[in-house]
Amino acid sequence: MIALAEPLAGRGDGSGAMFDRIAARYDLLNRLNSLGLDRAWRRVTAEALAPAATADRPLRVLDVASGTGDLAIAIARRFPSAVVRGVDTSTAMTVVGREKVKRAGFSDRITLGSGDAQELGFADRSFDAAAIAFGIRNVPDRVRALCEMARVTRPGGRVAVLELSEPVSGPLAVLARFHIRVLVPMIGTLLAGGAEYRYLRRSIRAFPPPDEFTRTMTAAGLEPVETRPLTFGVCNLFLASPAVERATGGSGP
Repeated sequence: MIALAEPLAGRGDGSGAMFDRIAARYDLLNRLNSLGLDRAWRRVTAEALAPAATADRPLRVLDVASGTGDLAIAIARRFPSAVVRGVDTSTAMTVVGREKVKRAGFSDRITLGSGDAQELGFADRSFDAAAIAFGIRNVPDRVRALCEMARVTRPGGRVAVLELSEPVSGPLAVLARFHIRVLVPMIGTLLAGGAEYRYLRRSIRAFPPPDEFTRTMTAAGLEPVETRPLTFGVCNLFLASPAVERATGGSGP
């Protein structure tokens, strides 16, 4: 039995309100905390959506927990005709994202707005692909969010989940643990206030290992396609498609 994710205790940890407090410095902190690798990871995620593209119309992508729009922009750059819809619970992050989209020249193809991963306000099979980058850890009910991503993705489409993890073995395991447990909260304290980045440390450590999260995706009505470790497992990209039962209108979880 796969338990539903429980929110970590605290002052709205992982909520839109928490991200509202750090929105102004979120991108800078991302670059510092990931040593600049987060952009490359997002580009890999965008590229992984290629199997969902069709020749007869623009690629339609939903960016869940879109934050400041980095993944949406990466997708728009990779697919010159793609149309991306982003949703997030943080108003402040969305405001920052809209400005970035405008500066990048993608306002005609990227729309960012309010929305909850656990209750996506879109019709079934509305998108060719749905993606979430560094957001699934913060969703109280991960199974429900994944069910929603499966629901709004067409048969044969792609669902992509990009998420940080704490490697337990391998050449970077010790360094990665030190970085996550010590340096990330230290950087957060210096630049944005420590509570939010202590939460980040805890949430990464609490996130399930890849094989367990893959089972969670299956329980949510997805058929896993690939789990791709990035940078020695510091980050993982989970790729899936809507399960046959869901795609054909059968019963699901």
